[in-house]
Amino acid sequence: MGTDSRIERDFLGERAVPAGAYYGIHAVRAAENFAVSGRRLPRSLIRALALIKKAAALAHGQLGDLDPDKVRAIEQACDEMASGRFDAEFIVDPLQGGAGTATNMNANEIVANRACELLGSPLGSYVPVHPTDDVNRGQSTNDVFPTAVRIAAIWELRDLVDEVARLQESLQKKENEFAAILKIGRTQLQDAVPVTLGAEFSAWAEAISRDRWRLYRVEERLRVVNLGGTAVGTGINTSRKFQFEILRILRDETGIGLARADNLVEATQNADVFVEISGLLKPLAVNLSKMASDLRLLASGPRSGLGEIRLPAVQEGSSIMPGKVNPVMCEMIHQIAMKVYGNDLVITHAAEMGQLELNAFLPVIMDVLLESLTMLRRGIALFNDRCVKGIEANEQRCRENLRGSLGLLTVLAGRLGHEAMSQVYQRHLRTGEPVTDILISEGWATAAEIEAALERYRAV
Repeated sequence: MGTDSRIERDFLGERAVPAGAYYGIHAVRAAENFAVSGRRLPRSLIRALALIKKAAALAHGQLGDLDPDKVRAIEQACDEMASGRFDAEFIVDPLQGGAGTATNMNANEIVANRACELLGSPLGSYVPVHPTDDVNRGQSTNDVFPTAVRIAAIWELRDLVDEVARLQESLQKKENEFAAILKIGRTQLQDAVPVTLGAEFSAWAEAISRDRWRLYRVEERLRVVNLGGTAVGTGINTSRKFQFEILRILRDETGIGLARADNLVEATQNADVFVEISGLLKPLAVNLSKMASDLRLLASGPRSGLGEIRLPAVQEGSSIMPGKVNPVMCEMIHQIAMKVYGNDLVITHAAEMGQLELNAFLPVIMDVLLESLTMLRRGIALFNDRCVKGIEANEQRCRENLRGSLGLLTVLAGRLGHEAMSQVYQRHLRTGEPVTDILISEGWATAAEIEAALERYRAV
């Protein structure tokens, strides 16, 4: 064995581990077995695992089940892990067999090795602090990993809700800014009746407001955890005192009002809460994508499209067409939405694949759920800052499109009659004259009367 590695052993045999590594043989085997995606575990999950391990050590210490020196060393190691110091030591792939055991053992080994180091022992000795006997004491992957996923999801969800609120605020500001700008409304992409540009923004803001409320409420589902249930929810190899003490400490450490599931066996088996939260991310993605599509359409042109709004130019749009600028922030939102839809399907299938006392597919649920939450949070922040806040109205184009549209006929039909307006429509088709010019030239209405008829739509 060279000085750059150490030998560790398990019941399968022995393996070389880098001498300075805080991870151990279990993580090495898992990294080889599951070299799939090449991605790292999410930072929020690592932090959640660290706080669970810390809460367990403190609970054992208060109950007199763990030596005080070990407790202090584990506590410091967990604090360092939570701060991000050991992120690079998590070498296992998010996609893994074993219901998250590889991730749990990776965390146990890091904490144990750092605690041993603090107590003056070499890495890999696992004396006096052992990964399973001490760091994992009173726990199982089957209650630690689902609890960590829930905590991480809550943190990500809260950050997402904040970004959704900021987007809603920006849309409402645009609603007020464009409240007096009349334009033609469209149904099925055909001219319909007048509407204000502000009203269109108000509709998007209201949809986003619903998403914000739904996501805010779903957190209470995630707060219910199976921690203390250990392997199958029966709490084997732990005590009721420990079950309640670890949860009390974890509430303080996370700042989350976590609650013990009434039925730990059920909570260990089922993953439907993740289906529920993913299902609520989907309407948010739908509303975002629909809004992005509308914005792209309204900004189309700039000469041959609708051109009723201007989106901020954030980058050049073509390697061959000079001056072209594309609605890239809207297109980014579309692609995020597609990923969220796909991830929702993965979560649905993975939750359904659980068998009897455990769902072995929580790793992929964790991976894609946290991905959806993170993508939406980052995407909304960028979309808001680089697109929505900088949208400008093209008032002249809005006016031209409205005056030249057939929507004016519907506005005046109630006063002038359907048959008369049909005659105006037929002449417009024959000659191409603007509807307003026909109305005025034929004496159907004056310019002031047309303006008065339109004015009521500004108040809607």
